[in-house]
Amino acid sequence: MHVCMIVPNEAVKGGIASVVNGYRGSALEKRYRITYIESYQNGSKWAKLKKALEGYLAFRRLLRRDRPDLVHVHSSFGPSFYRKMPFIYLSRLAAIPVVNHIHGAEFDRFYERASAAKKRRVRRVYRKCTRFIVLSEEWKEKIARIVPADRIDVIENYCALPEKRDHVKRRKNQILFLGALEERKGCYDIPVIFESVKKKCPDARLVMAGDGQMEQIKEAFRKKNLLSDVAFTGWVRGREKEKLLAQSAVFLFPSYNEGMPMAVLEAMGYGLGIVTTTVGGIPQLITHKKSGFLEAPGDLGAMAEDVGALLQDGELCRSMGELAGKTVEEKYSLKIHLQKLEETYRKACMTK
Repeated sequence: MHVCMIVPNEAVKGGIASVVNGYRGSALEKRYRITYIESYQNGSKWAKLKKALEGYLAFRRLLRRDRPDLVHVHSSFGPSFYRKMPFIYLSRLAAIPVVNHIHGAEFDRFYERASAAKKRRVRRVYRKCTRFIVLSEEWKEKIARIVPADRIDVIENYCALPEKRDHVKRRKNQILFLGALEERKGCYDIPVIFESVKKKCPDARLVMAGDGQMEQIKEAFRKKNLLSDVAFTGWVRGREKEKLLAQSAVFLFPSYNEGMPMAVLEAMGYGLGIVTTTVGGIPQLITHKKSGFLEAPGDLGAMAEDVGALLQDGELCRSMGELAGKTVEEKYSLKIHLQKLEETYRKACMTK
């Protein structure tokens, strides 16, 4: 079967590219003939527009010369929704089933608070899709407000596991954050949390791995005289990211809105002690006080207590991390993810 997958450029930062890059060279490519068409890249507005136009032209050529049996669109909310509209409409005009794989995290802003006209547009586009993939049961409930629930499949993100989790080589005082440096991820809460942690664990160090509002967040640490104990690495990927995950003891992720964050899955896979929030699909991943700590977003005092407990009790940190790693092995491997994806493909082609 020939599948056309609408994807971001490999170098794009964020969860969608991480998910798609894991498909490249995987067992999925052995079972299906996959054509990747890129519709987005980092850069200026003009660079992004150029990439989108190139993607549309490439897709039209593909429809004429090598018509796919299925189109798999990776989408989010906001600009991503509008970029994917032409692919969805062209696919349906050609009577090709469309799987819309939704990675977005801000449904309320995108749809619930939208104008009546925008809501009609979203419903019109989504009704052109044959099936949907969402990242958690919570997101299935949200998308089911627009399309029938029986057309929505829950396929969680996956984690590529390290060969070995080595707790001996960890820096016992190192806390790690991975992701976009922005308000939605709780980054402006981290200086407050870290200030409380330092009172109990004076030797604690923090690594902020990501980019975005870096200077503003640095300033928040500077105002609390904490900047000397914080390392800003910029965006990391590949071996650099793996090294940080292998070295760190605690993963702090105080996000306010998520789908199913790859960063949390990666931290679980590496066996870190995890402190995060009860948003999106995260409660599916973490069992509170067993495989990590889950707190309400904005409960900075509780998160500071949790981080302190993990830094002060190495055995607690290790046991929680081991259980988190086992959870990923059993439920969130790439193999399991691809099995579920193939089942969605099968259902989409049956309802073509």
